[in-house]
Amino acid sequence: MAANDFSEIARQFVEFYYNQFDSDRKGLASLYREQSMLTFESGSVLGAGPIVEKLSSLPFEKVKHQVSTLDSQPTVEGGILILITGALLVDEEQRPMNFTQAFQLMRDPSGGYFVFNDIFKLIFG
Repeated sequence: MAANDFSEIARQFVEFYYNQFDSDRKGLASLYREQSMLTFESGSVLGAGPIVEKLSSLPFEKVKHQVSTLDSQPTVEGGILILITGALLVDEEQRPMNFTQAFQLMRDPSGGYFVFNDIFKLIFG
């Protein structure tokens, strides 16, 4: 994988992911598989269905992610590790909350990518 390839794929993935999350979280289902794991604020769930259920049940109506930094590295078997920092605006809150999120994308048999690992954490202080 050329140096520019993985970073461009990471950028496109992050843009798609947060646009989809901010408009319709249920639409994220196609990005996860049964072996995918999400850790959200220290609670973990396994599998595409439970992950989308968790994301859809979060206690806010409107959300907007603002990405501050995006770093990526190639991993084994054509995977990509992505680390994001940013700010999160929810509902009518005027002060954004800082967050960090890490994704490990892996290749599926068709050559596309899916989210194998997803870790999200709010940063307080």
